Amino acid sequence: MLESLAVLVLAGFVGFAVISKVPNTLHTPLMSGTNAIHGIVLLGGLIVLGLGAEGVLNKILLVIAIAFGTINIVGGFLVTDRMLAMFKGKKKREDAG
Repeated sequence: MLESLAVLVLAGFVGFAVISKVPNTLHTPLMSGTNAIHGIVLLGGLIVLGLGAEGVLNKILLVIAIAFGTINIVGGFLVTDRMLAMFKGKKKREDAG
């Protein structure tokens, strides 16, 4: 249990250190890649839940994890789409004159 907690804390620090060094121009591709990874995690959670996880607490935690994963994926794609829209030029209005 203590080793798992130590791995979680160290992974958090390493993740923060890596993400804080990413230049602004790479955030959109990085978010798209992260969304793909979260899709795989979400699929794994659905498979584990479908195969019959043991115990009510495990099932509740799986449902919560699936819900948060889904929110993360949808939110990530919305933010990525909005960021890409900022780089598109505004359409020129054609005057009927």
